[in-house]
Amino acid sequence: MKKQLNLRSMAAQAVEQVVEQGQSLSQVLPALQQQISDKDKSLLQELCFGVLRTLPQLNWLINKLMSRPMTGKQRTVHYLIMVGFYQLLHTRIPPHAALAETVEGAVVIKRPQLKGLINGVLRQFQRQQEELLEEFTRSDERFLHPAWLLKRLQKAYPTQWEAIIDANNARPPMWLRVNRHHHSRDEWLALLAEAGMEGFAHADYPDAVRLASPAPVHALPGFDQGWVTVQDASAQGCMTFLEPQNGEQILDLCAAPGGKTTHILEVAPEAQVLAVDVDEQRLSRVYDNLKRLGVKAEVKQGDGRFPAQWCGEQRFDRILLDAPCSATGVIRRHPDIKWLRRDRDIAELAKLQAEILDAVWPHLKQGGTLVYATCSILPEENNQQIAAFLARTPDARLSVTGTPDRPGQQNLPGMEDGDGFFYAKLIKQ
Repeated sequence: MKKQLNLRSMAAQAVEQVVEQGQSLSQVLPALQQQISDKDKSLLQELCFGVLRTLPQLNWLINKLMSRPMTGKQRTVHYLIMVGFYQLLHTRIPPHAALAETVEGAVVIKRPQLKGLINGVLRQFQRQQEELLEEFTRSDERFLHPAWLLKRLQKAYPTQWEAIIDANNARPPMWLRVNRHHHSRDEWLALLAEAGMEGFAHADYPDAVRLASPAPVHALPGFDQGWVTVQDASAQGCMTFLEPQNGEQILDLCAAPGGKTTHILEVAPEAQVLAVDVDEQRLSRVYDNLKRLGVKAEVKQGDGRFPAQWCGEQRFDRILLDAPCSATGVIRRHPDIKWLRRDRDIAELAKLQAEILDAVWPHLKQGGTLVYATCSILPEENNQQIAAFLARTPDARLSVTGTPDRPGQQNLPGMEDGDGFFYAKLIKQ
């Protein structure tokens, strides 16, 4: 007998795994998507991302409309009701279809006795929708962020935190990086227009193109031939500061999935690049990217705190350290970050970043450049981290990014449509 599939119950189970078990959506979703058609893949993704983006609102509604929470083995039904609310509130799915499919989801997760309950709660929401949403706009949950993160953003950005929150809650644009080995950016934009799509060049980053509306990668001119790569504009900004040159020995540390490794080789095809990451599984994506783009780098699994284990005494002309971080600058792309991170993680991450910086600095040649980058917007991981490093490292000098009292350049989410990102360019004297 063929296993019965229901996208709503799949979405409910995926969200439950993220929120209750701390699994990342990028781990959970691909396994589920393998079971369904391409048409259904995008709807499943929309439901999972959407529920995680608006989780506090959906939780608040459940608490308003149900006298007691679903617990234990019935917990998946809690998330199934959320999926129902999300469809009614934030999608164009006809309400009767959203209700029918969501109620049917109870059968697939073997809770058929709760179909009446799910139907009742969703219909009650339809009847009271206007007054409930009006009340929600006055609740603490209206910012759709966990309290600890909200507090940190308000402290770090007293005048900008609301704009940051709005950007985090928005859908991200699709950015591409044009491979200059094949075409100039203008040439590729012309090919895009011929294919019936519209794109816009970034003002500062020479390879970056934003699509007017997201498209499947295989619809993009030359994607399979390596003419173009999906990469946010802010991530492309790293090359502006790294400035790789042909013939140099360059280390890309914390390199997976390989977007910046391949960008280095597009800018400087004759550089000798070593790409290192601690996560062996994610390194497979570095190999995939190198292969698709037809470029070569040495790839190693290794811990950034112990460089001698993977490069001996070797020294590099340039080092790109895309440090492990809270990823608070890319929440609009990965809304699960809001529910996977904890307040205590920030101090632990800052400690790890400092250890990697101190360990790798001796492997930079004199006169060499190290670019420290994160996709975080929290000062502890960014300008405070670099200020402390400069204070304890006499031969490190800040270059072009920021000032000695506030080192580094901080891009906030939504600036020029890019993600939140931090860069500090350091020169070894």
